[in-house]
This record gives sequence, C-alpha cells and structure tokens, in this order.
Amino acid sequence: MTFAIRSYHPSDLPSLYRICLRTGKNGADASPLYHDPDLLGHYYAAPYAVLEADLCFVLTQAGTPHGYILGTRNSVAFHNHCEQEWFPCLRKRYPLPRAKEVSPDAQLIRLLHEGYAVNPDLMAYPAHLHIDLLPEAQGKGCGYTLIHTFLERLRVLSVPAVHLEVGIDNFRAIQFYERVGFHRIKEYEESIAFGMQLV
Repeated sequence: MTFAIRSYHPSDLPSLYRICLRTGKNGADASPLYHDPDLLGHYYAAPYAVLEADLCFVLTQAGTPHGYILGTRNSVAFHNHCEQEWFPCLRKRYPLPRAKEVSPDAQLIRLLHEGYAVNPDLMAYPAHLHIDLLPEAQGKGCGYTLIHTFLERLRVLSVPAVHLEVGIDNFRAIQFYERVGFHRIKEYEESIAFGMQLV
C-alpha cells in the first residue's frame, strides 16, 4: 500500500502520542523506558498539534497514521503560548520529582516544569520542527515528502528560516537532514542544531 500525507485532524492526537513514543529513542522504540507512555508526547508532539494545528501533517497508510511532521512558525511566540495554555495543567498533574529521582519519567517531568527554552543561537531561524516516522514508513522517501510539505507551508506563511535539533548520536537522522538541505548551525555536547533559510 502507498503512503499519503494529509493535514492533522484532532482525532489523530492519540496516534501522535503513540508514534512519538515508538520513535523516542533516537528513532527507536522508547516504550520500555517510560512508566507513563504519554510523557514524551506531552512535550515533543501534542502541544504543536493542539496549538499550531495548521503546521501539523500526518503520514498515513490505509488511513492509519505512521508518521508526522509538526512545529511552529515562531519559537518565541510558541514558548509563550505553551506557558499560558499547555504546561500549567501538566505541572499540576505531574509534581516535580525529588532531586534523587533520575528515571526517564522524572527527566521528562522536569522538562515539563522547565518549559521550552528559546536558544539564543537560533534566533535567526524562528521556526522549528519535529518529524517522526515509524520503522515501516522509513526508507521510502516519506521523510523527504513530509519535510517538503512543511517547508512549503512555512514559505506560504513568509517564515524566513527554520531550525531543528537532533541528538549527536542519531547518525541516521543527521545524514537525512544534511541530505534534504539543512546546514549545521552549531554543535553542542548532546545535540546538533541544523537550519535552513527559506527566503
């Protein structure tokens, strides 16, 4: 069967959570790592789909989601929006863990309490994105098509540039982003920031 890309629909949200978890370990399944399977999605997927649905696209096969691309046109505005509309409820639901707790769940809960930090190194690239594909959708050109769809939407919105960050050990993703035209902005201890000018 062939894959298709369509705009996000609110009924896709559970699938976004599932895909985020199944790709949350540098593209591999992170399910065994987390006691609460929703934590990754709470931070890396759902707020984008809920708050900027027009920038969320879903990859489907026979109607079932197998991947997505989502993001924001303005990282600073998105940060502020999440502080008002997304994180307060989650912070009440997930109390801050004790300092000695170092589980993956505890680390994600701390991120929920920290919120999104706007990286000053990336201010010239106001938009950012996340893309995840299940293994059965990888290696078929779907990632390239999702990226193209997202970038064209940003161009329609007159967004000047976009960035993303990838784990420094995620070699397959690094090669993919370089192949589709992103350039390295800066390397950090655990990640690499990539960017692309759109105008």
